[in-house]
Order: sequence, then structure tokens, then C-alpha cells
Amino acid sequence: MKMEVSMLRERISEEIYVFTSDLYAQVTAGVIVTSRGAVVVDTLPFPQETRELLAFVQERGLRVSYVINTHSHADHANGSYLFEETDLVAHQLCREILRKHGERVLEEAKSETPEVADVQLRLPSITFDQEAILHLGDRTLHLISLPGHTSDSIGVYVQEDKILFASDAVMPVPYIVEGDRAAMIDSLRVIGQLSLENIVQGHGEVILRGEVEEAIKTSILYLETIYEKVKEVVEAGAPPESAAEINIEQCGKSRIPLNGLVQHLHEANLLYLYDLMTAQVEKGPSMII
Repeated sequence: MKMEVSMLRERISEEIYVFTSDLYAQVTAGVIVTSRGAVVVDTLPFPQETRELLAFVQERGLRVSYVINTHSHADHANGSYLFEETDLVAHQLCREILRKHGERVLEEAKSETPEVADVQLRLPSITFDQEAILHLGDRTLHLISLPGHTSDSIGVYVQEDKILFASDAVMPVPYIVEGDRAAMIDSLRVIGQLSLENIVQGHGEVILRGEVEEAIKTSILYLETIYEKVKEVVEAGAPPESAAEINIEQCGKSRIPLNGLVQHLHEANLLYLYDLMTAQVEKGPSMII
């Protein structure tokens, strides 16, 4: 089934580009051009989108030297199979998650979403644990472990341009249903220590230099606030519906970004924490968001 492709392409620095999907949750991908080829950061959920990104690179006469998957979720990794001749770099946990669960999750997705029928699972060929440094031409990329959204989440820091591709470690609202709240706070603090011009979020608009400090601060505050508010609900013996009613604005975030999707993510966070506090939670990989 052919889909209408509509992606925003934004140049955020000299030869660094961000692609934003209009088909799924404003998920982002990046192209970093160096003097020795291009690096692609994440590969989008739908093959047609990935092909549009790839065409942009090829039309400029560039070779893709590396593809980086920031984590195992399908909206960031589905298109990786289209770069079959290119080394795929990710956290070692990303490879483990995809090896154990990837085929099952992909088949489930294909049964529900015909647009991904051609997608093939591809495992990372180069992996690391805490941090790796990729020197390519005139650019230095620091690959940093940023767990919290998922255990395998990483960020890509472009040293010369002070740009961080944070993936889902930074979103309009933190999302921790498959991750860990405390780890997410720690990762946000790590990000806050970097010298940054821009942050490319995993979903949504690029965060500019003057907005970085506030974005990190409000995300940490949000994670601290939802914990305290859900704890009050649990201690009062109230049902989960009461937790889901906690207002996102009272937690320091807006419900408007991502066309309102943040409200659903917020409610999922609240119910996850409620279940965690009442020992009812069961985590399993969905590989989405």
C-alpha cells in the first residue's frame, strides 16, 4: 500500500539535517554530513519515509557510512533494513532486545499496519555499552547511554556543533512506561551537563539553545511531580482512574504538543506508576514510541 509521504526537513547546523515524520507522532531522524560520508540517526517507522531520507542523501552524491539506532522501538528502527550495506550501530541491549523480541513484535505490527509489510528485522552490527566515540571525517560523534525511556536508549552528541540527538530521552513529555523513572532523571541530568546549541527530540520540534535549560528542568520536575501525585492517590486507597485524572499542567507540562498525543503519554505514565506502586505492573516490549 502506497502512503503519501510528507516530512519536514530542517537544517539545524552546517550539514546537519533533521527529518520529522508527519505520518507518525512527529518522530525524528537525522542526517549528519561529514567529509567522509553521512551518518543517519534513526530510520523512521515507514519505509517510504526512510526512502525519502535516503534519496536526499543520494541526490547529494553522498555515501551513508553509518546508521545509528538510538533504541529498539519500531518508530526509530524500522527503516534500518534499507541500509543493508551500511554498519548499524546501537547499544548492546538494543541488539539483545531485537534478537529476543524483534520478529514477534514486527509480525504483530505487520498484521495491524499494512504499510510496514515490507519491513525486515535488522540487528545492529556494531554495539557498545556505556559510551562510544565515532570519528568520521571532520566530525566527532559521542554515543552516550541515556536509559530511562528504555534500557537501551542512547543519544548522539555532535561535538563540533554542540548538537544532541537525544531520541526519546527528551520528548515534549517524558515517557517511562517501558523504562525507569529514576534512570530517566539521571539521563536528563547528564544531558543538562553537556554544552548544547540544540537538542533534537525523539518526537517534536528541535529545542533551541535558549530553551534547553528550561526543557531539561521541566522534564525532571514532571517526573518528580507525577511520582508524588500518584503516591498520594495510592496512599489514599483511590482507584487507578483517580491517578489518570492528574492534570498534566499541574505537573509542569503542556497537553498541546504532538497534536495532543502527550496527554495520552501522560495518562500512560500515571497508570504505570500506579500499577508499579501497587505491584501490578508487567513490562513487555512494544517497540513503539
